[in-house]
Amino acid sequence: MIQKNKMTEEQLRDELDKWEMVRYRMDDGGVEYCFRYYSSFSEIKDEEFHSKRRKLLNLMVEMEQLVADRITEVEDKIIELDE
Repeated sequence: MIQKNKMTEEQLRDELDKWEMVRYRMDDGGVEYCFRYYSSFSEIKDEEFHSKRRKLLNLMVEMEQLVADRITEVEDKIIELDE
Protein backbone atom coordinates (compact mmCIF):
# COMPACT_ATOMS: atom_id res chain seq x y z
CA MET A 1 0.00 0.00 0.00
CA ILE A 2 1.38 3.43 -1.02
CA GLN A 3 1.09 6.20 1.54
CA LYS A 4 -0.48 9.46 0.37
CA ASN A 5 2.77 11.40 0.74
CA LYS A 6 4.85 8.72 -0.98
CA MET A 7 5.24 9.19 -4.71
CA THR A 8 5.43 6.45 -7.29
CA GLU A 9 8.43 6.18 -9.58
CA GLU A 10 6.34 7.56 -12.43
CA GLN A 11 5.32 10.56 -10.32
CA LEU A 12 8.92 11.14 -9.27
CA ARG A 13 10.10 10.99 -12.88
CA ASP A 14 7.39 13.46 -13.86
CA GLU A 15 8.51 15.77 -11.05
CA LEU A 16 12.13 15.43 -12.17
CA ASP A 17 11.13 16.29 -15.75
CA LYS A 18 9.46 19.49 -14.55
CA TRP A 19 12.51 20.62 -12.59
CA GLU A 20 14.87 19.76 -15.44
CA MET A 21 12.66 21.78 -17.79
CA VAL A 22 12.99 24.81 -15.49
CA ARG A 23 16.77 24.41 -15.42
CA TYR A 24 16.87 24.02 -19.21
CA ARG A 25 14.81 27.21 -19.68
CA MET A 26 17.07 29.12 -17.28
CA ASP A 27 20.19 27.93 -19.11
CA ASP A 28 18.78 28.31 -22.62
CA GLY A 29 17.04 31.68 -22.44
CA GLY A 30 18.58 33.17 -19.34
CA VAL A 31 17.03 33.65 -15.94
CA GLU A 32 15.21 36.88 -16.80
CA TYR A 33 13.55 35.51 -19.93
CA CYS A 34 12.77 32.25 -18.20
CA PHE A 35 10.85 33.77 -15.33
CA ARG A 36 9.61 37.04 -16.79
CA TYR A 37 8.49 35.98 -20.25
CA TYR A 38 8.59 32.23 -20.76
CA SER A 39 6.33 30.87 -18.04
CA SER A 40 4.91 31.23 -14.56
CA PHE A 41 5.54 27.49 -14.17
CA SER A 42 2.10 26.74 -12.76
CA GLU A 43 2.83 23.05 -13.21
CA ILE A 44 5.44 23.31 -10.45
CA LYS A 45 3.64 22.73 -7.15
CA ASP A 46 6.27 24.13 -4.79
CA GLU A 47 5.44 27.22 -2.77
CA GLU A 48 9.09 28.00 -1.98
CA PHE A 49 9.89 27.98 -5.70
CA HIS A 50 7.03 30.37 -6.46
CA SER A 51 7.86 32.62 -3.53
CA LYS A 52 11.46 32.96 -4.74
CA ARG A 53 10.29 33.36 -8.37
CA ARG A 54 8.06 36.28 -7.35
CA LYS A 55 10.85 37.84 -5.27
CA LEU A 56 13.22 37.52 -8.21
CA LEU A 57 10.76 39.23 -10.53
CA ASN A 58 10.25 42.05 -8.04
CA LEU A 59 14.00 42.49 -7.59
CA MET A 60 14.49 42.67 -11.36
CA VAL A 61 11.96 45.51 -11.53
CA GLU A 62 13.67 47.27 -8.62
CA MET A 63 17.07 46.90 -10.30
CA GLU A 64 15.76 48.32 -13.57
CA GLN A 65 14.35 51.31 -11.68
CA LEU A 66 17.59 51.82 -9.74
CA VAL A 67 19.64 51.86 -12.94
CA ALA A 68 17.19 54.26 -14.60
CA ASP A 69 17.33 56.54 -11.54
CA ARG A 70 21.14 56.53 -11.49
CA ILE A 71 21.28 57.37 -15.18
CA THR A 72 18.95 60.32 -14.61
CA GLU A 73 21.02 61.51 -11.64
CA VAL A 74 24.28 61.43 -13.62
CA GLU A 75 22.68 63.11 -16.64
CA ASP A 76 21.36 65.85 -14.36
CA LYS A 77 24.85 66.37 -12.93
CA ILE A 78 26.28 66.67 -16.42
CA ILE A 79 23.66 69.27 -17.33
CA GLU A 80 24.46 71.22 -14.15
CA LEU A 81 28.14 71.32 -15.17
CA ASP A 82 27.19 72.96 -18.46
CA GLU A 83 25.15 75.72 -16.79
